[in-house]
Order: sequence, then structure tokens, then C-alpha cells
Amino acid sequence: MPYIKSKKDLPASAVLDIKSQKCGLRHTVFSVSGDEYTGEWRNNKKHGKGTQVWKESGAVYDGEWKCGKRDGRGTYSVLIPESKEYVRKYCGQWKEGKKHGYGTYFYKTSALYEGEWNEDQRSGWGRMYYDNGDIYEGEWMNDKNHGEGIIRFTNGNWYEGSWRDGEKNGNGKFYYCDKGQLYVGLWVNGSAKCGTLTDFGRGEAPTPPKYPIPKVFLQFQVLGEKSEECQRKRNQS
Repeated sequence: MPYIKSKKDLPASAVLDIKSQKCGLRHTVFSVSGDEYTGEWRNNKKHGKGTQVWKESGAVYDGEWKCGKRDGRGTYSVLIPESKEYVRKYCGQWKEGKKHGYGTYFYKTSALYEGEWNEDQRSGWGRMYYDNGDIYEGEWMNDKNHGEGIIRFTNGNWYEGSWRDGEKNGNGKFYYCDKGQLYVGLWVNGSAKCGTLTDFGRGEAPTPPKYPIPKVFLQFQVLGEKSEECQRKRNQS
């Protein structure tokens, strides 16, 4: 019959170490820095559901943990010193301590982002509500507008098309609803480079130009060649 070593055969220091290992649901545990955690543990690490309070900043995280890191769904809130009230900063999914997956981030002002995250950065699909009332909806990469997206401005104008590194880049349409005009063409680093500007909804526009845009007939081949030239320059930059 094999010999099984019991706790009685272990040194006193080893037994004490086993008893001190946190596993399962525990009451509040305080760290040397004054931070406190209330919740579940596994193998001496925060694992499961729990609430962490950071003493120095006053921030609070309430949600899921895995191997000592925020992982799963949870809410991160900060303390406002003047009012002594907590406000949410982020509510959504986490992975290995970082915002990852779908979640909503509340900025210090009225700005708000809801959408996909990748390692603490806006990446994937998302909708951004800016302080001035503008709204962007579309693709993101590395915390910037990147891919296909639409931005609607507070004055009623809007753009739909391609983005790169936070700026309009590639083919896109800009609707000047205040003037009743439409630009269709190529954009480079936020500026229109090659395209056509026509009247669009001029009768309903609040501030249309005095004269309508005259119709100009341009050979398609000429416009196409110019567009290709701008595209090559954009790719080289």
C-alpha cells in the first residue's frame, strides 16, 4: 500500500503556507498598500467574481477575475473628489486586465464610445459620441477611425467612406446638407483631392449658394486617370 504524506508530516512553515493560501469565497482582504478586495480566489489569486478598491486613486472594479487579472465582464468606476461620488468609466468585457471585447467607455466630458476593444484600444466596430455633438459610426483600429465609417456633424452635414489613421482617406462622399451640395471622390489625409461636386437637395438646404453649380461634362477617361494619379500619390505617402 503506498504511503501518503499527510499535513502532520510537513514542516510547520509548510503547513502555515498552505493554510494562508486563499481559495474560494473570502471576506475583504487588505493589502499592504491599503487596497482591498472582496470576492472569490483560486490558488491565492483573484479568480471568479469580486470587487477591488484602490486606496490611492479611489477607483473601484466590480466584476469577473481570472488568475489575478480583470477578465470577463466588469465595471470600472472612479471617485470624484469634489462630490465624493463614483462615476462609471468603463463597463464591458476585459481580458488579462485590459479592455477587450465589447464595452462602453465614458470620458471626463460628455463624450462616449461604445463598441469593440482590443488590448485597451478602440478596434473593430464602434460608435463615438463627441463632445460637440458629432457622431462617428464605423470601423476602428489602434484607437483611430480606420476602415469604412460614417460621421454625422451637428450642422447636418455628413461623410461616408474610407478612413485611415483617424482621417478621411480613400473614396468617400461628403454631403453638404447646409448648402445642398454633394462631393464624391478621393480623399487624402482629410482633404478632398479628386472628385465631383454637384447640387444635391439644394431646394431644402438652409443656406444654399447664390448660384447652382453648372453642369460640366468631363470625359470619364480624364477623370479616371486623375483619380488613379491621386491614389498612387496617396499610397506612396
